[in-house]
Amino acid sequence: MSQTIPASKPATFDLFKRNRPFLTQEHEMFRSSLRKFLEREAVPNIEKWEEEQYTPREFYQKMGEQGFLCPQVAPEYGGLGLDFGFNMVLAEELSRVGVGGLASMSSSIIVPYLERYGTEEQKKKYLPKCVSGEITTAIGMTEPGIGSDLAGMRTTAVRDGDHYIINGQKTFISNGINAGLFFICVKTDPTATLAHKGISILLVEDGTPGFSCGRKLKKLGQHSTDTAELVFEDARVPVSNLLGEEGKGFYYLMDKLQQERIMIAIGALVVAEEMLKTTMTYVKERHAFGKPISSFQNTQFEMAEMATEISMAQTFVDDLTYRHMNGENVSTQVSMAKWSITEMARRMSVRCLQLHGGYGFMEEYAIARRYRDVAVMPIYGGTTEIMKNIIAKNLGM
Repeated sequence: MSQTIPASKPATFDLFKRNRPFLTQEHEMFRSSLRKFLEREAVPNIEKWEEEQYTPREFYQKMGEQGFLCPQVAPEYGGLGLDFGFNMVLAEELSRVGVGGLASMSSSIIVPYLERYGTEEQKKKYLPKCVSGEITTAIGMTEPGIGSDLAGMRTTAVRDGDHYIINGQKTFISNGINAGLFFICVKTDPTATLAHKGISILLVEDGTPGFSCGRKLKKLGQHSTDTAELVFEDARVPVSNLLGEEGKGFYYLMDKLQQERIMIAIGALVVAEEMLKTTMTYVKERHAFGKPISSFQNTQFEMAEMATEISMAQTFVDDLTYRHMNGENVSTQVSMAKWSITEMARRMSVRCLQLHGGYGFMEEYAIARRYRDVAVMPIYGGTTEIMKNIIAKNLGM
């Protein structure tokens, strides 16, 4: 007598389940706590902060009180002395909700300059306040008419006894309204034979006479992140606020770009994942011609392609993160990840919005905000074109 063997049900592939040995139980406990905090303190306020184009400073203070800011800072300066994996978790969870990204930028991109190059006096004065959320930071590199060409900056700092006198203007400064401490790139030697050798970094406190925030700039997206102009008119800053050595600022910036671009790639990947998740839910629930949109072959092909791109990017980013945590120089591969993953996220925003149809154009659907927010990712932190130049140069071209 023959026996009918029931067909086995195909295993469901979980795109978002990742095996990352470099993240321990402690990292996941940190993630769980942070996620609960963001669900309580950020998610209910997203629409309000988007409309106001500002995330209140109190939000960052609450993050500091809960121990979520600057997890890598040494205990002697008020931190927990944790590894880069915690910074990765911080970036992922903030990108997941789509607000508060300045906390990651300040913690993982700007504060490390102070940790690496600051004097003991500077560290004791500022690091505990960065950890507690009493102050957040901003970095002033970009100037009107000068983007990626940092060597061409015009803001000057002239030595006058125990002070530098700063004159010039910065623009597109994230956290320009909120920040209490600004890392300002200046020309301390405008006559340097090689322009980049004349660049230094000065720590400028909010409220310094002669320093003011100009306009709060209106942007296409990322509305809850304030962006401003900075103006310096004979602003006097103590020489003791020089970060590291005079004339070494350009080298300091280059030294930290690997971590900055990894953080951007991590954020872009999470945004891509979130767009795909919300789109998967939508196409399963939305019906057309009497059946779910997800049953149409075109929809299935679109979802399959995007899922494949994300899966490959996940593997690449995780490998780079692990190698970065181990102190490897992976700047070439990081440049690859930065341009390819941010461009992938930008392409996906268009595809996911299209699958939402007319509803994707409505503000009540999250894809509309993601579509706006992702547009700048291939631009900040070094444009796609600059990333390709770096890769080509490192290939010996």
